[in-house]
Amino acid sequence: MAAVYWITGLSGAGKTTIGRIFYEKLKTKYSGTVFLDGDIMRGIFGNDLGYSEADRRKCAMRYSRLCHMLQSQGLNVICCTISMFDSVREWNRENIENYHEIYVKVTMQTLKKRDQKGLYSAYESGEEKELAGFQVGLEEPKCPDLTIQNDGNISPEKQAEKIMSFFEKSGKEGM
Repeated sequence: MAAVYWITGLSGAGKTTIGRIFYEKLKTKYSGTVFLDGDIMRGIFGNDLGYSEADRRKCAMRYSRLCHMLQSQGLNVICCTISMFDSVREWNRENIENYHEIYVKVTMQTLKKRDQKGLYSAYESGEEKELAGFQVGLEEPKCPDLTIQNDGNISPEKQAEKIMSFFEKSGKEGM
C-alpha cells in the first residue's frame, strides 16, 4: 500500500534537503513516488494565502488533502512542510492510510545561525511579523513516528538513510 511521509519542522530545519534525498532513495524502489515541498506548493496554489496562523492552517489542510488524494491513487508521497498544527496531523492520522510522520527537530540556536531565508534575522529586526515558532503558534509534534535531530552533526544523506532504514525495519514503507 502506498504511504504518505509527512516531514515537518521549522523553516531551515532541513526538511526539504533530507526529504529530497529520501525521495530519490524511495523512488529507486517504487517508481510511483512523488515529492511535495511546501514552498513550491504555495506557488502552485497561486500564493493566495498569507502567513497568519489561519492562512497557514488552510495551507496545511490543502497539503493534507492533496497527499490523501495522491496516496489513495497508489502513489507514495513525501511532503515536506512546516504545518506545525496538531489538528492537521490528527486529520492526517485519521484520514490517510499508511501515514508516517517525521519530525526534523533543530535547536533555535542552530536555526538562527543557519537563517537560510533570512527569516530569523528579519524577525529579530522587526521586519518579519508572522514567523512560525514565534508569533505564529508552534505545536510541536507529540507522537511522530520518527524524530530526527538535525543540528548539523549528521549529514542529510545519513538522515535520509535513517528514515529509509526506520521504515524498512518497521515494515511500514510504501508499496
